[in-house]
Amino acid sequence: MRDAVTSLIRNYDATGRYLDRDAVDTLKAYFDSGMARVQAANVVNANAASIVKQAALTLFEQVPELIRPGGNAYTTRRYAACLRDMDYYLRYATYAMVAGNTDVLDERVLQGLRETYNSLGVPIAPTVVGIQIMKEMLKAQLAEAGISDPSFVDQPFDHITAELSEQDV
Repeated sequence: MRDAVTSLIRNYDATGRYLDRDAVDTLKAYFDSGMARVQAANVVNANAASIVKQAALTLFEQVPELIRPGGNAYTTRRYAACLRDMDYYLRYATYAMVAGNTDVLDERVLQGLRETYNSLGVPIAPTVVGIQIMKEMLKAQLAEAGISDPSFVDQPFDHITAELSEQDV
């Protein structure tokens, strides 16, 4: 798993360049947001179960056919699988958020996921909605925790939804 620093250095090393002003600015921005990223990880750690549960409830309010007979979250087993997957997305998005890099999502979560969901008949659109709900819930909790600019949260969640979606969300 790479982070923002190792990815930047790797790219510059591959082209045989010294770190220029753009690289230094990128590193500075990453380090300046470092404490906020760690605080965000603490917020997720303390509230993960609640975030997943509330996001699922919100999703099922928006798309109630998922929990009706024949829906993909109908039956206890399917409902639990939905919550499990949402928890995975939240956990790995947190790793990517702290790292400032989405490589861990590609390596550990997204490779072949859309194809797997399609083969299992798991609807992708509600999955994308659920991920975006978690993102907005986390950003609200970070604002309550005093993090003035939680925009770094967008990158990992938006990356997941863009990769899952047939088109940009």
